[in-house]
Amino acid sequence: MSKNGKNTAGILAGLLAGAAAGVILGILYAPEEGKETRKKIKNKTNDLKDQAKNKYGEVSEKVKDQYGNISSTFKETANNVAHTVKDGYDKYKDQIVSKTADVVKDVEAELNDLKK
Repeated sequence: MSKNGKNTAGILAGLLAGAAAGVILGILYAPEEGKETRKKIKNKTNDLKDQAKNKYGEVSEKVKDQYGNISSTFKETANNVAHTVKDGYDKYKDQIVSKTADVVKDVEAELNDLKK
């Protein structure tokens, strides 16, 4: 497209935007009908605001519920891991104590044999 065509498109877009803005302002500020229009716009705005509040409340509740679910799942998993680690520790601790006692007995037996 030529430079002149781009300028024409820009001017046309500007004129259309200006015309649209003029029509909207004309409707809003027209004597009697404008009051009704503004009233309708205000009512619609209030309706949209109420809908937004309701949606926010719904989403907020869903997020709280999900947080609660995730939190309880995390706590449950953490408790399971803690019990598994503790059980493993206790199991290996008992094995080490038992092996240590066996080693002590073997060393004492060897020392006694050496003393004889």
